[in-house]
Amino acid sequence: MAIAVSNLTKRFGDCLAVDDVSFLVEQGELVTLLGPSGSGKSTILRIIAGLEEPDAGTIYLYGNDVSSSPPQKRNVGFVFQNYALFKHLTVQKNIAFGLEVQKRPKHKIQERVKELLHLVKLEGYEDRYPSQLSGGQRQRVALARSLAPEPKVLLLDEPFGALDAKVRQNLATWLRDLHRQIHITSVFVTHDQDEAIEISDEIVVLNRGKVEQIGKPEEIYDRPRTRFVASFVGTANVIEATVRDGKVVIGNDGMQLPIRVGFPDHGEVVVLVRPEDIAISRDVSHGDLTGTITGVRYRGDVYEATLETFGLSIHMIQPKEGFLEQNWQLGETVAILFDRFKSFQAEEGHEAIRERLRSLGYIE
Repeated sequence: MAIAVSNLTKRFGDCLAVDDVSFLVEQGELVTLLGPSGSGKSTILRIIAGLEEPDAGTIYLYGNDVSSSPPQKRNVGFVFQNYALFKHLTVQKNIAFGLEVQKRPKHKIQERVKELLHLVKLEGYEDRYPSQLSGGQRQRVALARSLAPEPKVLLLDEPFGALDAKVRQNLATWLRDLHRQIHITSVFVTHDQDEAIEISDEIVVLNRGKVEQIGKPEEIYDRPRTRFVASFVGTANVIEATVRDGKVVIGNDGMQLPIRVGFPDHGEVVVLVRPEDIAISRDVSHGDLTGTITGVRYRGDVYEATLETFGLSIHMIQPKEGFLEQNWQLGETVAILFDRFKSFQAEEGHEAIRERLRSLGYIE
């Protein structure tokens, strides 16, 4: 096992930033810590690096307890969001910095810098200064510099957070491809669900300092184990409902949803259904739930539609070809069908759940 984080706890005053967190990272894996701001992900990364001391818990790197070891003894590379490049040094001098501190032979340093410039696709930029580079290029220099001393573990703290969306997407794809080339054990921190799903071997979903779920990207997305994971990872329609005599209903009129849940016959529930898991039909006898198409938006390869039903706004996504073939129109009455969904009991009531989702930024 390359990294073992065991029962990690960290407080900052009255704030419990990390609450008994444990997870494992296999050698050569890229594992992402995913969660909203304040979930503890960056603090965990800094503890692994030795930049913060835990109040409790243990960090093992390749079988060695490094919990009390200084950063320079852990053989980890760290990539920051703000690049942390030396402005007065050229690209090649920035990359060579750690090797020069280690007093490596000059010819070895030159060989390693040349190898890394090729790896991060910055050949020809070696004599430029950080101010002469784009944000994406600067981040690639920062990554090359962290890789130069050949660390056993690479830690990346929101490395693309300061970049615009398109550059982020391109760099995420590039990082995934790079990782397949070099197979360095990596822990990546982000709040961007799409980024995490694209690049990760495994994802650790964090919320308020606790682990909510650990799994492969498809498991996290398709089989969320908690309301938090189902809401936070990807986009979901959050539907407040009530179970009455075994039926799931919404609104004062008791309109029945086209689903069954394995909960008690009475009580409040939350149903989470992703936009791509919703189908519509012109044959309103096909479903218990009917609605009206009140909005249509073109999203490139898909169409997004808004369906109004009994005071609810439900968002659905359909591939462009299917949507155009059916020629859906504003104002049409349709049957609404849920292909897949997740349901959770609302023990604390709908209002408490709504407030929690709002505070975490899922809903307005």
